[in-house]
Amino acid sequence: MKTATTSEVVSFEDFKKEVINDYKIARISRECSLLGRKEVLTGKAKFGIFGDGKEVPQLAMAKAFQNGDFRSGYYRDQTFMMAIGAMNIEQFFAGLYGHTDINFDPMSAGRQMGGHFATHSLDENGNWKNLTQQKNSSSDISPTAGQMPRLLGLAQASKIYRNVSGINQTNFSENGNEVAWGTIGNASTSEGLFFETINAAGVLQVPMVMSVWDDEYGISVHARHQTTKENISEILKGFQRDEENNGYEILRVKGWDYPALVETYQKASQIARIEHVPVLVHVQELTQPQGHSTSGSHERYKNAERLAWEAEFDCLAKMKTWLIENNIATSEELEEIDNQAKKDVLEGKKVAWSNFTAPTKAEQQELVGLLNNIASQSENKVFIEKIANDVASIKEPIRKDILVAARKVLRMIIKENSRATLATWIENYTEKIQPKFSSHLFSQSDKTVLKTKEVAPTYDATAEDVDARLVLRDNFDAIFSKYPETLIFGEDSGNIGDVNQGLEGMQEKYGELRVADVGIREATILGQGIGMAMRGLRPIAEIQYLDYLLYAIQIMSDDLATLQYRTAGRQKAPLIIRTRGHRLEGVWHSGSPMGMIINAIRGIHVLVPRNMTKAAGFYNTLLETDEPALVVECLNGYRLKEKMPTNLGEFKTPIGVVETIKTGTDITLVSYGSTLRLVEQAANELESVGISAEIIDIQSLLPFDINHDIVKSVAKTNRLLVIDEDVPGGASAYILQEIVENQNAYKHLDSAPQTLASKAHRPAYGTDGDYFSKPSTEDIFEKVYAIMNEANPTKYPSLY
Repeated sequence: MKTATTSEVVSFEDFKKEVINDYKIARISRECSLLGRKEVLTGKAKFGIFGDGKEVPQLAMAKAFQNGDFRSGYYRDQTFMMAIGAMNIEQFFAGLYGHTDINFDPMSAGRQMGGHFATHSLDENGNWKNLTQQKNSSSDISPTAGQMPRLLGLAQASKIYRNVSGINQTNFSENGNEVAWGTIGNASTSEGLFFETINAAGVLQVPMVMSVWDDEYGISVHARHQTTKENISEILKGFQRDEENNGYEILRVKGWDYPALVETYQKASQIARIEHVPVLVHVQELTQPQGHSTSGSHERYKNAERLAWEAEFDCLAKMKTWLIENNIATSEELEEIDNQAKKDVLEGKKVAWSNFTAPTKAEQQELVGLLNNIASQSENKVFIEKIANDVASIKEPIRKDILVAARKVLRMIIKENSRATLATWIENYTEKIQPKFSSHLFSQSDKTVLKTKEVAPTYDATAEDVDARLVLRDNFDAIFSKYPETLIFGEDSGNIGDVNQGLEGMQEKYGELRVADVGIREATILGQGIGMAMRGLRPIAEIQYLDYLLYAIQIMSDDLATLQYRTAGRQKAPLIIRTRGHRLEGVWHSGSPMGMIINAIRGIHVLVPRNMTKAAGFYNTLLETDEPALVVECLNGYRLKEKMPTNLGEFKTPIGVVETIKTGTDITLVSYGSTLRLVEQAANELESVGISAEIIDIQSLLPFDINHDIVKSVAKTNRLLVIDEDVPGGASAYILQEIVENQNAYKHLDSAPQTLASKAHRPAYGTDGDYFSKPSTEDIFEKVYAIMNEANPTKYPSLY
C-alpha cells in the first residue's frame, strides 16, 4: 500500500497510523474552533472566525504540500497549519487572545485577529531563512480575495527559478519545483481579484493550486446570489486546458470524502509541480457548523433541512464513518481520540491564557505598589488609593487598564514631589509596551533604507546631454546585468521597452521572463511583484501611469504595506513599484493623488524624483535594501536633456533626504517632481522684482526629510510656501504638517505658512485645461509676491 505522501510501499499498520493521526489533528482543530467561540462569547477574546467544517480537505492539501511550497490562503485554514506542523493548540489560542509576544503567537505577535496565519521567512535580524527546508505560509489578510494577487507571484517565482539562469537559488528554490497553494471561500470568488488572478495564472502558466472551499454561503448569503449557476468550477470550464490550448486543470471533489480528497490533491500537486500548469480544485459539499463567525448565528439564515444536511455531511462525521467501515479504527477508539482532543485543547487553552495574562498581572502589581507608595505621601491619598484598589481588583487586567490608571493619578500629583517618579514610570512603560503594537512598519534590519548612503553620479569631462530616458535605460541595463534576480514587468514594458522607451532593447537582451509584457491588470501586476519578492527575487512592477495605481491601491495598502508590520518583521517583500505621473493633460491621465497614496500605503516608501538621474539613483539604492517602495517618474521628463553618468548602476539617491537646488533669503519654496521646474522658473522671475527664493526638492515623501533640513531653511527665510499638484488638502497638507508641526518651523515664521495646490477637480484636457487646473508659473509667482506684499506692502505693492 502507498501513503499519500510517498511512493514507497508501506504496511497497512503504517497507513493506519497515518490516517488515524490525520483524524486526531482534525479533531483537535474542531475542538479549538468550538472552544475558541466560547472564549469570544465569554469576553476573553474579541472576535473569532474559525475553520470548522473544512478540516478534512485541509488534511488532504497538507499531505501534498512539500518543503519549499507556499500557501496564500484565507482565514479558515487552521487545520492545514496544524497538519504541516506550523501551529499548535497554545499558539492557536495565543492568536485568539492577541498575545503580543511572537514566541507565543508566531503568526502575527497579536497584531491580527485569530485565523490569520503565517510562517517565518526571516530570522529575528530580518535575514532570510532557508525557505526550501520548511513549509511556508505567506501572511494572511482579511480583505476577501486579497490573497489572490500575491498567490500569482508566489507561483511565478517557481517559473522564474526554473527558467532563468544565473540566479542564486540558495534558500529560495530547488529548480522551481515549488507549488503555490491558494485557498478561498466560494463566495469570495465573486471578487474581481479572484477572476483577475485566475486569468493571469492561466496566461502565465504557473504552478498554482487554487482550492475553493464551497459551503454554499457567503456569511448569510446563499450561492445563488453569489455565483452564476451557483458553481464556480462550472462557469470556469472554459479555462480547462486541452490538447491545443493552455489553461487550467479543473478538479472537483466532495469535501467530506477523505480518500477522494487525498487522491485529488496528489494529482493536483503532480500536475502543478511537474508541468507548471495551474490547477483549480473545487471542494464541494462542505459545511460551516458554527456559522461565519462569532458575530452571529447561522441558525438565522439556514433552514432546518439545511442544518440537518450539515449535521449528516459534516466532514469529520463522514471521516469517522469511513474509518470504522474500512476497519481502520473502532468506534470506541475514535471516541477515545475525541475525548482526548477535548482534554488537550482545554489544557492548551489554559496554558495559552496563563502565558497571555502573566506579564500584565506582573505589571499590574508593579503599578499598584507604586501608586500605594505615592498615595502615602499625597494630599490626594484617598483618591489615589481608590484607583490603586480598583486596578488591583481587576481579575484579568489589560495594559490599557494599567496605563489609564497611571495617567489619571499623574494629573492628581502634578504639583507634588512624586510626580517625577510616576511620570518616569509612565514614560518607561510606554517605551517598553508601545513597540509591541507599533514596531516593524518598516525594516529594522541592517538593510533598512535609512542606512544607505548617497553615491553621487560621476561624469566624464565630455559627458553629452542625452534624452533623459536613456539615463534610465542604460541604468536598467546595468541593474539587470548586476542583479540576475532582478526582473521588470508591466503593460508595454517588454517588446516596445515601455511607453517612454526607458526599457528600450532590454527584453531582447535579457529575455521575455526578465523584461515582460503583461495584460491590463494592475492588481495582479502588484501581486506578481509581492509574491516573487517574498521568495527572494527582486521584482520591479511597472504601473503605466500614476492614476492607474488606483486599481492596485487596495493590494498595496492591505497587503504589501502591512507585511512587515503584521508579521512583526518575520516576512518581507522588497518590491519596487515603478510608475510615472504629473503634468499630463486630461481628467484620466494627469491626476496626482499623492495625498491618497501616501496615507493609504504607510509601510511603503514613496519617492518622487525630479529627473531620471535621480530616479535611476533611487532604483540603485532600493536594490541594496530590503523594503518596498513606489518610484514616481516625471512623465514629461523623458525627452528633456540630462548628462549621462559614468557610474551607471552604482550611483545612489539617498532616501528621506531633501536637496536644496537654489539658495535664497526671503522665502522657502518646497515642492517635488515635475512641479519643481515651474518653481524654478517662477523663482528666476521673482529675482527680477527683488525676491530671493530658496527652493527645496523633497525627493522623498515617505520618509520625509529625516535630517530636518527644511526647518533650517525656514529659520533663515522666515517664510514658507508648499507647491503641489495634488488637490487642496492633499499632499501639500501632509508636507505642511511635517514642516510646521513635526519640525517646529512655526517658531521661525514671520508670515503664515501657505500651500499652493491644484484645483479640487480633475485636470481638464488640453494646454489651457492644464493651465487653469494646476499651479502655473504665474500662480507661484503671484502667491509668493502676495506673501511678500503682506510682509512689506511698501516694497511690494499689491498686484491686484
